[in-house]
Amino acid sequence: MLKTKLNVLTLRKEPLPTVIFHEPEAIELCTTTPLMKTRTHTGCKVTYLGKVSTTGMQFLSGCTEKPVIELWKKHTLTREDVYPANALLEIRPFQVWLHHLDLKGEATVHMDTFQVARIAYCTADHNISPNIFAWVYREINDDLSYQMDCHAVECESKLEAKKLAHAMMEAFKKTFHSMKSDGRIHRNSSSEEMSHEFESDDG
Repeated sequence: MLKTKLNVLTLRKEPLPTVIFHEPEAIELCTTTPLMKTRTHTGCKVTYLGKVSTTGMQFLSGCTEKPVIELWKKHTLTREDVYPANALLEIRPFQVWLHHLDLKGEATVHMDTFQVARIAYCTADHNISPNIFAWVYREINDDLSYQMDCHAVECESKLEAKKLAHAMMEAFKKTFHSMKSDGRIHRNSSSEEMSHEFESDDG
């Protein structure tokens, strides 16, 4: 009898959690709902204009003007008055990710990856449109040959294009210093002496 009374007192002193009275389905929904959230990506929404091969090994100011004009003309032939962003450009310390968006504006599984160490030139200074950001990338083929491709995106504003140019410059600096510290760049050189050139005119 005494033992039974003690059990009752214990139950009253430490009542069971209220969650035990929830329906099993409700408990299961509460625990699994956070796992069902879609992954979000940070970056700048852009309209990817495409790529075109370019020639030369030294990339100076204005070298992307001709390729960008070609890409812009192809784009304007099919675009509507209001063309939605079709990609998300994310610049990271060692890689650039181009997430392709679906018709709802959500990121798909299709993504293009660019190694920062293989970007030879980038700029946000174009006469045809101040909203265009372009970069020249060294694409390595299956037979180990390579080609230089100019990629271009249209940003929502001139400011966004300039921000991408600055972000790319910072990404290159981090990549260069990392490669130098790892011994992958053996000569005593600075980032200014490398063939990479980044233009981000604030004017």
